Formats: sequence, structure tokens, C-alpha cells
Amino acid sequence: MTLTTPAADTAPADASPFRRMRLWAAAHAVDDMYQGLVPACVPYFVLDRGYGYVAATGLTLAAAIGSSIPQPFIGMAVDRRRLDWFAPAGVALAGTGLGLAGVAGPYPLVLALIFLSGLGVAMFHPAAGKGARETAGDSAAAMSVFAAGGSVGFFLAPVLATPALMAWGVGATALFIPPAVLIAFVMLRGRTRTAAGPVRHRTGTDRWGPFAVLTAIEVVRSMLWVGIITFIELYWIRHLGSGHAVAGIALAGFMLGSVVGTLMGGRLADRFGAVRTTRIGGVAIVPLLVLLRVVPGEWVPLLLALAVGVAINIPFAVLVKLAQDYLPTRPGTAAGVTLGLAMSAGGLFAPAYGLIAEAHGPEGVFTVLCAVPVAAVVLGVFLKRP
Repeated sequence: MTLTTPAADTAPADASPFRRMRLWAAAHAVDDMYQGLVPACVPYFVLDRGYGYVAATGLTLAAAIGSSIPQPFIGMAVDRRRLDWFAPAGVALAGTGLGLAGVAGPYPLVLALIFLSGLGVAMFHPAAGKGARETAGDSAAAMSVFAAGGSVGFFLAPVLATPALMAWGVGATALFIPPAVLIAFVMLRGRTRTAAGPVRHRTGTDRWGPFAVLTAIEVVRSMLWVGIITFIELYWIRHLGSGHAVAGIALAGFMLGSVVGTLMGGRLADRFGAVRTTRIGGVAIVPLLVLLRVVPGEWVPLLLALAVGVAINIPFAVLVKLAQDYLPTRPGTAAGVTLGLAMSAGGLFAPAYGLIAEAHGPEGVFTVLCAVPVAAVVLGVFLKRP
């Protein structure tokens, strides 16, 4: 039994990657917007409610635990049973949990709601990643459209949230509940859910060694991602001396670069191969991060924030497809690990970043981040062609 998706129903197999993947990309954008809203809200929890750096990064940690640890287990379940309804249910939970967190009072309740939002993300990614791959086939460009949807969501989070948060404070997160409910309804109506039952038979040999290397690269990329999106606004405000508006532009520029890098990576992979493209992204990020850390002023570094976003996301869609190539019989597990566990694992390091910021300010975090991608460069040497 094959997966029935709106993209597959409405677009022929030879349609453009965007036409084939548009609903999966839209759903991914809405889902990951709520992941992006967590770091976008962190400065306002610090400024509006007086949270310290460690308490604020605890919110990032709660989202990371909720979205990362359950995903491999959800992925295994998705590979065994038809749990396509997990995708719409997950995005609905992600939006509702995050939306209510901003209006909740006690800190433990805020943590619990953000954890539930992360759990919704964990439900979405394996089912959506499996369904998107079945729609995309072997096209890295098509998978990059799906992956870019997530980057668009991260981009939209600060663009939409910053004006609302500046005007109404963290309680403005409640405004973001309706998009989750709407996209969940569209997905269900579009028959992304099918009757529960065994999945179709898949052939191939799972290669766990290269998959482990790939997962480690994704963890390193996640560490970079979390550090940047959590502290980039505070870096602009408290180190570069900018206002909130310019700081919001810096975060939005980084997210915009992430969208461009994701789409670029898919095209590069179709032309030069997934392994080579992953290595290119790893090498490019190192000098760009160093420049971002040392260039003064509040305006010129905006271009570097954009460039860093491009470089860090060149391997994103490539790693998702490559993971499913390494585990051809377990596409849900592969998607759960690469889109979920590995990508969210960086949030587990958020408290460490908080301690560094307490001692040395946001600039200390960016100094440390300059050394992190070296590990990805070394690991890239051990990647194998599928």
C-alpha cells in the first residue's frame, strides 16, 4: 500500500519539485515555525519576565528534549505501521503548546508547555519525512523543497514574532495557534492520513556505520544552529550595541540564508553528489563564523549572518536524503533521527551556552561556536557514497 498525499494526488510524477512537494513543504514550514519561535521568544522571556540566561536556555532545552529523544522511537513505529496521522496531529500539538506557553504564568508550566510543543514536532517529522520521500523519489532537489519548508518556518518565526512580541510581550505567542490548527485540518482533508496497516515492502541493505557518521555531523550542525539562533539577537543588542529592530533583522537574515542554503544544497547534490555537497557546507562555515565574530558594527555583520545561514544549511536536505539512502528499509527512522533527534540534540547544549553567556556574554558563545564546525569537517572525511 502506497502513501496517499495531496502532493502526489494533484501533481504528476514529472511535475516540478515545488509542485510535487508544495503541501509537504507548507506543513513543514508551519511545524518548524514553532521550533523557531522558541529562540525568538527567549530574549523576551529574559527582558519581560526577568529570566536569567540559564533559565531562558532551559526553555530551549525543554523544546529539544521533547522534540529529539522521542523521534527515533516514533520513526520506528512509523516504519512498522501506517501512522500518517501523526504528521497533522503533531503540528497541531506543536502550535498549541508553544502558543499557550507565552500566556502561562509559572515557570514550570511554561517549561511543560514548551516540552509538549517539542513532542508535537517529534510526532510530525518521521511521518512527514517518510511521506515526503515517497513523493520526492530519488530527487534531492524535491527533498530540498520539503526541507526548505522547515527553513522557511524558522525564517518566518522571528519575522512574524518580533513585531508582535515587541508590541504585546511574550503573551503574543497565542496569536500563532491558528496556523497549526489550519494546516492540520488541510492535511487531514487532503488525505495525508491513511488506514492503519503494514507499510509496503522495501528492499536494500541498511548501512549503520555511515549513518552514524552522518548523525554525528547533523548533531554538530544542530549545536551550531541552536547557539546562533538563541544568542544572535542578544549578540547584536548587548555586544554590537544595536536596537531590537536591527537584532531582529540579524536573526531574520540568518533564517533567510538558511532557506537559500537548503535549496542550493539540493541542487548541488543532484549535480555533484550528496557526500561532496555535505563536505562543501562544512568547510564553508568555518571562516564565515570567524568573520561574523570579529567584524565590528551593527550593519556590516548582517551580510555575514546571511552568509552563515546559507553555509550552515547547504547540507540540510542532503543529509535527510542521504540518511534514507543509508537506511533504505527504515525511512521513518532515518527521518526521525536526522530531522528530529540529531537536529534537536543541539538544544541539549543550550544550558552550557547559557553558562558561557553568564560568564562572558553572548560574544563568548560566538567565540566558542567558531571552533564547533571543525568537528563536522573531520567527520565529513568518513562519509561514504550510498
